[in-house]
Amino acid sequence: MDEKNKYYLGIDIGGTKCAVVLGDQNFNILKKFQFDTRTQDRSWQFVMEEFFNVIDKIIHNHPGIDIHRIGISCGGPLDSTKGMIYSPPNLPGWDEVPIVEVFRNRYNIPAAVQNDANACALAEWLMGAGKGTSNMIFLTFGTGMGAGLILNGRLYSGTNDLGGEAGHIRLAEKGPVGFGKAGSFEGFCSGGGIAQLAKSLVSEKLKQGITVGFCPKLKHLDLLNAKIVAGAAANGDKTAVEIIEMSAAYLGKGLAVLIDILNPECIVIGSIYARNVQLFKPQMERTLKEEAIPAALEVCAIKPAELGDSIGDYAALCVAVYDEMFNK
Repeated sequence: MDEKNKYYLGIDIGGTKCAVVLGDQNFNILKKFQFDTRTQDRSWQFVMEEFFNVIDKIIHNHPGIDIHRIGISCGGPLDSTKGMIYSPPNLPGWDEVPIVEVFRNRYNIPAAVQNDANACALAEWLMGAGKGTSNMIFLTFGTGMGAGLILNGRLYSGTNDLGGEAGHIRLAEKGPVGFGKAGSFEGFCSGGGIAQLAKSLVSEKLKQGITVGFCPKLKHLDLLNAKIVAGAAANGDKTAVEIIEMSAAYLGKGLAVLIDILNPECIVIGSIYARNVQLFKPQMERTLKEEAIPAALEVCAIKPAELGDSIGDYAALCVAVYDEMFNK
């Protein structure tokens, strides 16, 4: 380990798992430690003690390394300016946790926190599909539809860290529920939303006596998810293709809104889209041509995320690197 390098610590706080990543300025991950969060039987203070044990071990085993920043990625709501976590749904009991102060006081190292979508946006911008751009939008398209905005070469969080909540945009009067709103962008373009679309359409077809290969009986409806639908669509199942094309059409509508308002040069889309680009892309592009301002669409590249399942390893690390870039 070259002691002349700059090193950063990434802290990933999840409802199920937590992780500590040690990396350098070239985004090489040198160490990674992971442990169960266990929110059901311990407080956030106990989780912090486990973080401290891991970090203390890293520092002890590598004397002399210069850790420049600590970056923290956590689900919202949170306040990145105040460094506070405010009761994320997946972290019961984590109310008004001064997370930045906790790490800064313990290690006397500058620290910063961002919500997980913003942290992932930073990762794709600094080292992934959006590298080299000044205006980039990142969309998670996973279990839900989270978003992160890079505008004029800076992360845009909004007045109280609610900038970029694209999943809440209503795209139709009726439709699958996402972000607590029927017909929302998240409702049509997320794992949960696609499952809802599938259950509705498949139920309708089965009641009409139409055979559905990937779900032959009504009792199987609750087993449907985006992975099953995408797999069936890839194999040419007409019902599955219909579901994916419906989601893709609303993806195009949602992207058109973002393109018309923000005029980005790049939109990076992760998870379900990134794994199934060829299924979504044709209908998405047709809708974009109908909906978006042509000149704005022409300069915007729509790309699958590049970091894949590794994005969580880099996201918190990139929060630390970004914080040093702009808060020296």
